[in-house]
Amino acid sequence: MLVRFWGTRGSIAKPGPDTFRFGGNTSCVEVRSGAGTLLVIDCGTGAHGLGQALMQERPDGMEGSLLISHTHWDHIQGFPFFAPFFAPGHAWDVYGPSGLSGSLRSVLSGQMQHAYFPVTLDQFAATIHYHDLGEGTFRIGDVTVTTHHLNHPALTLAYRLQADGATVVYCCDHEPHAADLASGLGPLSGQDLHYAEFIEGADLVIHDAQYTALEFPAKLGWGHSSVEYAVRVCEEAGVARLVLTHHDPLRNDAAIDLILARVHADLADRGSPLEVMAASEGLVLRTSPSRGAVTAAEAGAAAGGQAERPSGPPALLWLADTDLEAALSTALRLEGLPCRVARTEADLLQALEGQGASLLLLEQGPGPVAPGLTRRLRESLGKAVTDTPVLMLAAEESLARRDDPLVSEWLVQPISESFLRARLRAWSLGSPCRWQRARPPGDEPRRLRRLGELGLLDTEREERFDRLTRIAAAAFDVPIALISLIDAERQWFKSCHGLATGQTSRDLAFCAHALEQKSDLLVADTWLDDRFADNPLVLGEPRIRFYAGSPLILDDGTCLGTLCLIDTRPRQLSSTELALLHDLRDLVLLEISPTPCPATVPAS
Repeated sequence: MLVRFWGTRGSIAKPGPDTFRFGGNTSCVEVRSGAGTLLVIDCGTGAHGLGQALMQERPDGMEGSLLISHTHWDHIQGFPFFAPFFAPGHAWDVYGPSGLSGSLRSVLSGQMQHAYFPVTLDQFAATIHYHDLGEGTFRIGDVTVTTHHLNHPALTLAYRLQADGATVVYCCDHEPHAADLASGLGPLSGQDLHYAEFIEGADLVIHDAQYTALEFPAKLGWGHSSVEYAVRVCEEAGVARLVLTHHDPLRNDAAIDLILARVHADLADRGSPLEVMAASEGLVLRTSPSRGAVTAAEAGAAAGGQAERPSGPPALLWLADTDLEAALSTALRLEGLPCRVARTEADLLQALEGQGASLLLLEQGPGPVAPGLTRRLRESLGKAVTDTPVLMLAAEESLARRDDPLVSEWLVQPISESFLRARLRAWSLGSPCRWQRARPPGDEPRRLRRLGELGLLDTEREERFDRLTRIAAAAFDVPIALISLIDAERQWFKSCHGLATGQTSRDLAFCAHALEQKSDLLVADTWLDDRFADNPLVLGEPRIRFYAGSPLILDDGTCLGTLCLIDTRPRQLSSTELALLHDLRDLVLLEISPTPCPATVPAS
């Protein structure tokens, strides 16, 4: 599941310069399953931005579910401003607790009476169904939802969401049943223990933490947790990661930083495995049953510490290239995977017979590995290696025999460390890696020669190109527009509007996929695309959600790169917009080569 925060403040919205980093909008969280089921949890003022983004993504209609924890205003104030409710063709199910004041629908309708709001609930154009909830379990698409009553002045529900083998729990607003637990000390018992059992083993818990232990006594009965209680109950429940939310409106960014620093110091002193962070607007997390919750920054950098792995046999390497051996050994070590190097085929067989292997990494090419090695290993050892993934490294694409059924994956050089680690991580955990790199086109040597002859790489910025990316960004209302040239191991930006870096590795490049297919590449939502969902540029900065690239093809058929558009929200391009992108691409080609005959490029 993917989780994105649109509102993180409690009680009242407080946007401003002192709350810029962690956010000033009240509670709203977006959750999507791997199958695309869309859930929105709470509908505070953060729902306004989410609604606008959803309308950009699917203006013609979509299905979604809104889970309301309770009907205090900071959790429903965005309800009348949620754009999809006003759009024909949209269908939403709204779930929440009903109380003494009536059904969920009647309470939501109450805040839209003429004394408070000019539009009534009956004027929504979308199809909306309302569901009153108590404690129990039900399903929304592929997501199993379990509810639990929280300790709050209004009838309030926590939501436990399970899908894709992972668990996310949302708990706002909740006060410890035993007030002395606000300090984070003492044994859990009674209702507090029952509450810990509800969140037990979750990969990600989003928890109310409006107060500190020092502030809590003056707020007793107001229905909120202390930071210390949230940490304590999650430790007791074996939670992988805790995200503190519902920040007090009087708490600025600096104060939240200080609270986090103290929490991290206390956890380090205790040697606690619990990871704690503070919710911030725009933060995107991916949950995994094997790794807990992964922040965008962690997934993108892929170098922030050693991952824990189950004990088992090491990875086995048999390589002639010592540089490659060193790079692989380092990548395996950083992923927490022990490895062993076999120098001869006999050593390899002996190691497999004696200890087995979690992975086999073999070299195809001028090294020691003959084409039939994998088959000989299977024949010699049979079932002992039947289920062992075999990753074959090749010095160039021509050496990769991709039709070999005994090779699990071919890794063709050059290969970046981040991509290598992502593949090793996926195979070692037996989990899919939704990040694919493009293969070089069939005319790659000639293409690289032609690119070099043009003399564009590593040149200074030029207004004639920057003008076009500025126009593209403004015309399509996107934050990033690039003129990307694909070199042997990198993509380099001749013009870069809205992005601080001037190049990335080729493994990361969306544009390399457009280069491979020599046609427009349109990705409406990267989270739903198996080629890009785990790409560090999606999980980390610049958080790509939408990509449109049109290849730059010279009159001789050489494809240099793309003119591309990038957005941080999902969206589609109309046929009119696609034609405009082609016009701008042709202007780029005119600047690259004064007399090109731009090829007509079909849309993918």
